[in-house]
Amino acid sequence: MIPVPTLALEEAHPGIICGVDEVGRGPWAGPLIAAAVILDRGAIPEGIRDSKTLTKKRLAELAALIRESAAVAIGAVEVPELDRIGLTAANDLAMARAVEGLPTRPALALTDGRRAPRAMPCPALPVIKGDGKSLSIAAASIVAKVYRDDLMKALALRHPGYGWETNAGYGTLIHREALKNLGITCEHRRCFKPVQRVLSEESGIDY
Repeated sequence: MIPVPTLALEEAHPGIICGVDEVGRGPWAGPLIAAAVILDRGAIPEGIRDSKTLTKKRLAELAALIRESAAVAIGAVEVPELDRIGLTAANDLAMARAVEGLPTRPALALTDGRRAPRAMPCPALPVIKGDGKSLSIAAASIVAKVYRDDLMKALALRHPGYGWETNAGYGTLIHREALKNLGITCEHRRCFKPVQRVLSEESGIDY
């Protein structure tokens, strides 16, 4: 059964509560993106769920509805910065940037995951599988996914052949073959082992 998120966590805490989720930890290419959402509890779009359980069409519809009715901000960590600071720090930074971008500073951020991100601009409460429990986190997961998918489609036009318009930078067969045949781009994460292997083959240096 698909879990149905509620406002129970939001209503258990006083003040303005936002939900935060990230997308893009696993891809070999492209930025890591986080979204922060403060829902208008009187105008919550119906059908908000964990983004992984929704069709692309429904994701796009819900993302538009959430942006119309809620306060939304995006936080991004581009590839050069991700390579420099590492994936965990990039995850924390993207979430912090998303919360910082909100028009109102929340009293608490509900974040998806097992640990609270460091350097958040407000207190944070980690929620394991939060996108299946909290409507605010689920809304953030939808906005973040649609934003990043659209971004990767745009990057695919600049770097054709890797299949980013469909694989969003993940290590699919098309992407793996393109890495071998076309080499790496400026959007590839050099800290990732599959990319390092291509670099080592090209340069003769063992990374």
